[in-house]
Amino acid sequence: MVKQNKIPKHWQVRKLGDVCKLKNGFAFKSDTYLNEGIPVIRISDINCGIVLSKKAVRVLPKNEYEDYVVVRNDILLAMSGATTGKFGIFKSNEKAYQNQRVGKFKILNDRILNNQFLFHQINALKRQIEKDAYGGAQPNISSAKIEQMLIVLPPLPEQLAIVAKIEELLSDLENGKQQLLTAKQQLKVYRQSLLKWAFEGRLTCACLNVGDLPKSWKIIKLQDLVEKISDGPFGSNLKSVDYVNEGVRVIRLENIGEMEFRNQFNTFVSQEKYETIKNHTVNKGDIIFSSFVAESIRSVILPEYIEKAINKADCFLVRVSDSKINKKYLSFYFSTKSMQNQLVNKIHGATRPRINTTQLKESLIPVPPMEEQYQIVQELESKLTVCDKIEETINQSLQQAETLRQSILKRAFEGKLVKVTES
Repeated sequence: MVKQNKIPKHWQVRKLGDVCKLKNGFAFKSDTYLNEGIPVIRISDINCGIVLSKKAVRVLPKNEYEDYVVVRNDILLAMSGATTGKFGIFKSNEKAYQNQRVGKFKILNDRILNNQFLFHQINALKRQIEKDAYGGAQPNISSAKIEQMLIVLPPLPEQLAIVAKIEELLSDLENGKQQLLTAKQQLKVYRQSLLKWAFEGRLTCACLNVGDLPKSWKIIKLQDLVEKISDGPFGSNLKSVDYVNEGVRVIRLENIGEMEFRNQFNTFVSQEKYETIKNHTVNKGDIIFSSFVAESIRSVILPEYIEKAINKADCFLVRVSDSKINKKYLSFYFSTKSMQNQLVNKIHGATRPRINTTQLKESLIPVPPMEEQYQIVQELESKLTVCDKIEETINQSLQQAETLRQSILKRAFEGKLVKVTES
């Protein structure tokens, strides 16, 4: 909410609808879409302040579409769907059309409101828009409510000065952010390189030729290294209506990260229900493996504080035979590209990208002597702990960058970013 006493006295506070209108798009039918013609901007094309016209579908021009033309520097808003509330500015020189539920801001008088000033101010109000403009159970933005929102209106020369300063500061901030994201991606590549070296034997035996395994290593099927691999209860054996506020824990796909247990997702069944499905019991120290492997492999060793639980369908139990393989060694191997490639090759062409327990059992695991397994685990834990600390620092810096971005915008629209001259 804009407060008059927090802005320069000569600035105006106006309803957004007094200076611009938010217009909805045309309801194009999917059977009119073509590979050539005029691009149609849909809500999915609006993301991170940019409108992506290259991926847009196209239609042949018609007179009835001409009231919904999008041109360079038009400000667009996703008014429903998964990207609801996201803004974009159209940067293409190509003419486009505006689809239904894509809102376009039309400035009524560009002598009192600059387009870029409006764009930055809308972004400053983004959280308020998301909070106030939704209606009903589904994300859905009301243009009428947005037009009732208050904005500040400095004189046009001050708007231009504020825009210039915002874009200077945000450009520097974005450059720093991109460097952080690059470092984060490099860290991800380094992690995979570490894992690759470890399971090729090169962490513990540097003299190996590339492609060779140490002579003492064996390649063994997973089913010959474990006590049990099983799925959770399917269908009516465990339904959402069975969940209660406390009782025996249920391990769901949401709990399984990449070598990380996500404890924030808590689901339970009663003791009585547990008794009917207790043959699916999992315990602390068991490995839980997600059946969905196309994007990445997600598996985790159940933490010590989970004494017993039930694994849901698609959450595979892998109970290790400790005399044959170190569970941490196996868990680390599960996170490698080599393991993922084995499994992805088994589901090629499937309509749902997931594996079954039979396919998992057939996976081939490189197995060194037990003493060397422990050595590899220690090396990986030491090096990956350093990676985790670096990533934590990067994430904190990214969060600080977003906080600074919001601070820049807040100061800009309180008249504190550039020197203003009160008349």
